[in-house]
Amino acid sequence: MKIVVFGASGMVGRGALRECLLDPDVDSVVTVGRAPMDVTDARHRHVVHADFRDLSPVADELAGANACFYCMGVTSAGLTEAEYLPVTHDYALEAARVVGGTYVYVSGEGANAESKTMWARVKGRTENELLALDRPVFVVRPGFIQPRHGITSRTRIYRYLYSWSSWLFPLLRRVAPAYVTSTENLGRAMVALAKGAQAPKLLRSDEINRLA
Repeated sequence: MKIVVFGASGMVGRGALRECLLDPDVDSVVTVGRAPMDVTDARHRHVVHADFRDLSPVADELAGANACFYCMGVTSAGLTEAEYLPVTHDYALEAARVVGGTYVYVSGEGANAESKTMWARVKGRTENELLALDRPVFVVRPGFIQPRHGITSRTRIYRYLYSWSSWLFPLLRRVAPAYVTSTENLGRAMVALAKGAQAPKLLRSDEINRLA
């Protein structure tokens, strides 16, 4: 299998990349980013590209994919909708246009196209547009994500939050399983979807954990 990963330098993307490289059925992983990335596995190739509104210049390198994982994201804090829209919506649709195979979009718990909350509305709109495409598309909506295996968030406030609340994960998993997952489980579930696992089109954390 060949899997293309967008956002592999972030917390979720790094988890997805790790699980791709651990799976014996995945023999090629192509990551796409604006900056160079350390590559330590012969099956991993990194493509540097600046303009995610137009992936046509790198389309040949992304061709033949069995799956595409869209893990790019940005915190909505301090951003207007116009500033939040490109990474969350525009780039995701362009990736779906260019990369074939099963498409997995990382959304978030609470996404809703009718929401009055900006980030939830944008993510919900993106979900709806992707699910309307004539191809296999899955939306994963993780809630609270536990970083595993040394993976950390690139966002300072999230790093602090995850570090401070790490002791809560065992309790949260028991009392609110629909809202808690991990970078490991999320990555494993995405690989399972790429391999044809039977699942609903929209997966919350409990479904993510079941697939993992």
